[in-house]
Amino acid sequence: MEFEDYINLFQKLPIQIDKKVLSKKKLKIAIGEVLNSIFFKLYKISWTNSAENPLTAETRIFFSIWVNEITLQEKKIYYNIHALKLRKLNGYNIESRKFANSFREKFKNYSHKWENVRTDFGPLTLMEGWVELENNKVEEKILQLANNFLEIENLIDKTLVEFKK
Repeated sequence: MEFEDYINLFQKLPIQIDKKVLSKKKLKIAIGEVLNSIFFKLYKISWTNSAENPLTAETRIFFSIWVNEITLQEKKIYYNIHALKLRKLNGYNIESRKFANSFREKFKNYSHKWENVRTDFGPLTLMEGWVELENNKVEEKILQLANNFLEIENLIDKTLVEFKK
């Protein structure tokens, strides 16, 4: 599969994710291209400041799955959770490192479900990993990552509660 084919593949994925679950959890999906990468993101409006676009906001939390020319050469699909400039998140008093440490402590109980995951990053990347890109299983792998995130998205909310003003 060529790089350009992945945007089409990513755009087909949302219909395969349970809309009731997304609605109940107040999660949104975005698919696009940024920095020469094709991405699939899951995020909540509440994980950013209300006046900002949750996809481009300075302050935001999101889960992302992505590929680019380099990852395709490596035969890998990458994923991560980013938490950007949380000290500016309205209604909270967050120190990024403390937030990251608290989230990671909760995440330990779920890390076995995430292939090649690491949490030894600075506070902006709560976790990151990759799965092997197998052409006949790309869709399946991405959907599994998305569904894994649906199981742990509440860890972000639980961690945010700890820092509520």
